[in-house]
Amino acid sequence: MNRWLRDAPSLNAARRCNVKDELRERARELRLQGWTYPEIAKELNVSKSSVSLWVGPSQARLPVDARAVAGPRQRDVLGAAAPPAGDRAPAGEAAAAREIGALSDRELFLIGAALYWAEGSKLYCRRERVVFINSDPSMMLVFLRWLDLLGVPDEDRSYRVAIHETADVAAAEAFWADLVGIERSRLLKTTLKRHNPKTARKNVGDGYRGCLVITVRKSSELYRKIEGWWAGIADAATRHAVGSHKLTKSVGQA
Repeated sequence: MNRWLRDAPSLNAARRCNVKDELRERARELRLQGWTYPEIAKELNVSKSSVSLWVGPSQARLPVDARAVAGPRQRDVLGAAAPPAGDRAPAGEAAAAREIGALSDRELFLIGAALYWAEGSKLYCRRERVVFINSDPSMMLVFLRWLDLLGVPDEDRSYRVAIHETADVAAAEAFWADLVGIERSRLLKTTLKRHNPKTARKNVGDGYRGCLVITVRKSSELYRKIEGWWAGIADAATRHAVGSHKLTKSVGQA
């Protein structure tokens, strides 16, 4: 009897195992809903390293819709930023968006590399570092998910707002901080663009929030990889032979 009990797991150990399994499954569910690592860690009262281990890139497929990839706070921000119903995309665009479905890790990887090479900072300024700036919240969320996929830790990312000095700077800072899921105090000093009254600006009004600048610290190696990834994508695309089932057929174009 004693020998059998010695080899059997204790009740506490079994309970800890069950709790850990439950936390792991819950973490994966939250990740699929678009929660960020810090949000999951806070919700489950575990470390971010545990979350990363449980729901790393190999553990989940990420949805593509901007609100789907957003965490709870980010979804609220995107909802508040949505245009009135009459200004939203027509049914055809909504149907096209639904055709995308869920993204695999490889698809997100390729999209992120192409997105950065199209919109990110290049070597023209002779600095090999990853800097991404844009005014579109959905593009920023996709870029952040891409950094998650690459394993870039949160502490290696810095955030800064760039906006015209005549805009509501405080509101813009609050908007971008909420979207990213950080405290406003973590933002670097905002870059203010001087107002030129002779310029007929279109980016005005209550919906104007400037741009967010995301910089990855110590990212020279990552920058060189991105350059190589894009070269590989471009080479593969030029060699690609389009099959008989073209995308235009699936969307009913004439």
